[in-house]
Amino acid sequence: MTQETQPPLQRLLQIMARLRDPVSGCEWDRAQDFVTIAPYTIEEAYEVADAIERGDMADLRDELGDLLLQVVFHACMAEEAGHFVFDDVATAISAKLEARHPHIFGDAEASDEHQTDSWEKLKAAERTTAGATSALDGVALSLPALMRAEKLQKRAARQGFDWPDTEGPADKLLEEMAELAEADPAHQLEEAGDMLFAAVNLVRAYGIAPEDALRAANGKFERRYRAMEALADGKFASLSLDDQEALWQAVKRSESAKPA
Repeated sequence: MTQETQPPLQRLLQIMARLRDPVSGCEWDRAQDFVTIAPYTIEEAYEVADAIERGDMADLRDELGDLLLQVVFHACMAEEAGHFVFDDVATAISAKLEARHPHIFGDAEASDEHQTDSWEKLKAAERTTAGATSALDGVALSLPALMRAEKLQKRAARQGFDWPDTEGPADKLLEEMAELAEADPAHQLEEAGDMLFAAVNLVRAYGIAPEDALRAANGKFERRYRAMEALADGKFASLSLDDQEALWQAVKRSESAKPA
């Protein structure tokens, strides 16, 4: 069987093994370990999300391939060290999916509300089996801070530790803003973190994913800033702050005037 006629996944696994060969492999690939590859894994996941955001299916195909390579890379290194092989990864996720979908692979109730409740209970049970001692165990430290704050708050909320409405988190945010304004330099970092954590809590109380909200705000700011630069015809940096603000307001007005 030639490489071209091999099953695609088997071909990829063999390519990775060849690249990691201690004698004839690629010097760069051989030098890598879990720690050095992890940043690339995270980067590729974001590039998948970016392709989805842009609706570019050709790019999504390529980015999913790059992300799959990261899984294969980690599995190859794990096999070399005698920890597990790629098939173990696939077997583990298959078993997990079946266990977490008893309404599909078993005879559990199939309502949306029951499925959500069952999913969370199953995940909690898995964490307990794995030795978790806190409801917060298992929230990955490597997550973006904004996303991790939301996950920590959701875990606490499932234990009843949450505001019943938006008024409480709104007041807390105002409190944290005041504390940041009054903080001395030695405590500003801590107070800034408290303020951002409170902001995540407030946004979450409105049923909005903070990561989605901030991503949308980033996109809006970038779009408007580029429009200001275009209006200034290459001279934006030399304008006074008042003139820059006037351009900002002009861009906002032009967006508001556009038909929906």
